[in-house]
Amino acid sequence: MAAFEYRQAEEIRDAFARHGVRYLFIGKSGAILLGYSDTTQDADVFVEKSPANGRAVVAALRELGFELSGSESAEIERGKDFVQLKNGPFDLDLVFTPDGIERFEDAWRRGVEVEGFNVCNMDDILASKRAAGRAKDRESIARLEAFRDYLRQKR
Repeated sequence: MAAFEYRQAEEIRDAFARHGVRYLFIGKSGAILLGYSDTTQDADVFVEKSPANGRAVVAALRELGFELSGSESAEIERGKDFVQLKNGPFDLDLVFTPDGIERFEDAWRRGVEVEGFNVCNMDDILASKRAAGRAKDRESIARLEAFRDYLRQKR
């Protein structure tokens, strides 16, 4: 399994922009785009849940080379909580209802733009990691908190 690369984030950003997709990078890929030093296996994207946005996501993913089945397209269009894609040029997780974050609009208002990337702020990334409760997330929380504190001091 290949690791997440900056080039993949650029491809997602550009295709989503061409199709008017409302999204935020989340998870470790979001933290990496904010400057966090680590690796991850895939890109995690928090997508606004609406039929129009879902259709735009499907169009953007097809443009990127994802081979979506009819059921995958329907899941994306209706905003299924979590859609994991491994049928394209890289692995991508679409998250419509991330643990620990109430509403997309709230996360959007708190989000950060870095080099054209829409990214969840570190507090939302941490809230999602904490709420997910997975062992791999718990192991990274202390480092992510230290990175968040570093970003705050830097401002």
